[in-house]
Amino acid sequence: MIKSPRNRVIRFLLENSIFLILGAAASLIWANVDQTSYDILKETPAFHINHIAVTLHFLVNDVAMAFFFLLAGKEIREAMLPRGALSSARTAALPITATLGGMAGPAVIYFTGTLLFHAPELTRGWAIPMATDIAFSYLIARMIFPQIKGKTHPAIVFLLLLAIADDAGGLIVLATFYPQEVHNLLPFLHGANPLLVFFAGAAAAVALALFFWKKLKITNFWPYILGPGILSWLAFHEGGIHPALALVPLAWCMPHEHSDVGIWAVGESEGQDTLNRMEHWWKSPVELILGLFGFVNAGVAFSALGLGTWLVFLGLLFGKPIGIVLFTRIGQAFGLRLPKGMVTKDLIAVGIAAGIGFTVALFVSVVAFPAGALQDSVKMGALFSFSVAPITVIAALILGTRRRALGAGSDR
Repeated sequence: MIKSPRNRVIRFLLENSIFLILGAAASLIWANVDQTSYDILKETPAFHINHIAVTLHFLVNDVAMAFFFLLAGKEIREAMLPRGALSSARTAALPITATLGGMAGPAVIYFTGTLLFHAPELTRGWAIPMATDIAFSYLIARMIFPQIKGKTHPAIVFLLLLAIADDAGGLIVLATFYPQEVHNLLPFLHGANPLLVFFAGAAAAVALALFFWKKLKITNFWPYILGPGILSWLAFHEGGIHPALALVPLAWCMPHEHSDVGIWAVGESEGQDTLNRMEHWWKSPVELILGLFGFVNAGVAFSALGLGTWLVFLGLLFGKPIGIVLFTRIGQAFGLRLPKGMVTKDLIAVGIAAGIGFTVALFVSVVAFPAGALQDSVKMGALFSFSVAPITVIAALILGTRRRALGAGSDR
């Protein structure tokens, strides 16, 4: 048990994504004091592989972030297990419907803005405001929705279901609509068909991982990462799919529990199955990785503010709640129901909280645009989305969600 003040501080920093905030803040300050030295630090090659420059930016975004998306994939996988949040069609139907609205609303606002302001050069960024930062949204939800009779408020559960489904949709969008320029790390693949390389390599990685699991009965997670994981990363990189997504298939190819105890339940990450032991080991390092991610990506000059900034920010601030509430109403019209104890005011607050895009929105900004003015402008929108957190708290106070929850939790 952690008892010392120092360890409690470290645990607080790790469990509340403070390293990500600190990394983003440090880079933002540095870039506005001396943009040149900041760019030199993150873009200077440490070494070359087959004429490809391996920079700090590359190591963080293309390699280290694969473990962040692996943990996201783990949550999605476990949510689909028996008793999991997305295992029952009846339980998952309305949150998934709301997720579709929460992805469509911001994209429509962003895309409409590019048409109204005649900015076709920004169109490629339509997916940036679709993201929901599950960690920050969850933290805010815990602040505005107290427990009801000792149990987690149903609105928090609804938000978590929505965020998990949003993560799954985001991974699909990234892999499908944002192919990467192919730079062969492996010389012998030069000139090969990228899609063929991707499918062949990814299939080989999955087959090897399943062989480890089903035949060799390997329960240590390291062989999966060092064998199929590296093979999958190479397949994604050489095939033009962003390699940060490469470890996600491993979440389906490691030994795991037969049922899920619930996302972020007490002891949820301390199970003895391979998937949970992997998460338990990587959870703290991934928080440090997110700190580095914020540092190498959030360094944008304040002068970069532009149309892209406002399209991303407005998409998250208004598109998320409008889309979530609208599609939830459509789902209710077809007979789906909100969880017992959750009402319209709670749904609106959830929709606003889901507008905190931050981490994934920043990642998509980097994937969608090459380095330059356009990328910097949409990055600022992703960074501004963090201001949705206090906006959510204020909206919750106005809506009276906390008072209503403490009062009784009517289902009307």
